[in-house]
Amino acid sequence: MSHHNNTVIIITGPTASGKTALAIKLAQRFNTSIISADSRQCFKELNIGVAKPSERELSMVKHYFISSHSIHENVTAQTFERYALDAAAEIFRNNNVAIMAGGTGLYIKAFCEGLDIIPEADEKIRLQVINNYKINGIAWLQKQIQIHDPDFWQIAERQNPQRLMRALEVKFTTGKSIVDFHKGEKKVRPFNIIKLGIEISKEQLHKNINQRTTEMFEQGLIQEVTSLKAFRNMNALQTVGYKELFEYFDTKLLLDTTIEKVKINTRHYAKRQITWFKKDPNIKWGNSYTLLTDINDYLASGIKNENSITPNISIL
Repeated sequence: MSHHNNTVIIITGPTASGKTALAIKLAQRFNTSIISADSRQCFKELNIGVAKPSERELSMVKHYFISSHSIHENVTAQTFERYALDAAAEIFRNNNVAIMAGGTGLYIKAFCEGLDIIPEADEKIRLQVINNYKINGIAWLQKQIQIHDPDFWQIAERQNPQRLMRALEVKFTTGKSIVDFHKGEKKVRPFNIIKLGIEISKEQLHKNINQRTTEMFEQGLIQEVTSLKAFRNMNALQTVGYKELFEYFDTKLLLDTTIEKVKINTRHYAKRQITWFKKDPNIKWGNSYTLLTDINDYLASGIKNENSITPNISIL
C-alpha cells in the first residue's frame, strides 16, 4: 500500500463534546484503530478524572496512547508526535485509514506539522520551577518570565502556567529564550489529514460537563485523587479535577463547593479548547451526526490541510 493512499481522520473539539463516541463509530466503519490525542489519558495512574474511554469502549476498538505511559515519565508534545507517527505507520500496514481523537490542540498540531525541537529541561531545574510555582502561584511565574525571558513574555499565554513553566525551565537549562527554538518550519506528512471538529451548543456542552463531573464523583474520583496525593506536584497532576481536590484536602472546603469548582474550571478549559481549534481553518465543523453522515464526502472530495496529499481511498 503506497503512502499517498493513507489518511488520518482527526476528531477534535472541546471536552465532553462526544469525540470518543464518534471516533469509535468511525473506527468501526473503517475497521481500524484510534490514536488518542489527549495529554492526560495516556497516564495509567489517572482514570476517572481524565474521562478515559470505558473498558467496554476500549474493547470495541484498539486504542493507542491510552494508559501507555506513567506519571513518572515526562510526556511532552514531542513525545506524542513520535508515538503517534509510529502508531499511524503501524495502522497503515493493514488499513489505509486511521482515526485520531482528542482535545489537546498542541498534540494534534505536533502530529500534523511537527514542532521545533526544544531541549529537555534539567530535571532538578524542572522540579524547582514546579515547586516554586506551587508555593508562590502564577504571579511569581509571570514575574520570572518578565525578568528572565522578556522576548517570550511578549507572545506568552500569560495565564497558562504550563507554558510559562516550560519557558522558564528552558531558559534556566539552556540560557536561551524558548523563542530562539521556534523556527516555524512545518513538516510535510506522507499521508492525507482530514480534521473534523464537533460543534455543540454552549448549553448542551455545559450540561454534558456538569453531568460528567457528577458521574466522576459518583465513580470514586475522591478515592482516586487521594491515592495520588504523594505525586500532587508532578506535571501530570496539574489538571482540572485533580488540582481542585488537592485544594479540598488542604482547606476542607465544602465538597459541593469543590464539585462546583471542577465544573466551572472544566467549562473554562472547554472554552480555551474551542478558541484554539477555531483558529484552524482546516477543521470541518459539524455535529456528530452530520460528520458521521458526510465522512465519505470528505474523503472523496479530498478535504485536506496544507500538509496533505490528495487521498486515493476506497470508500467503505
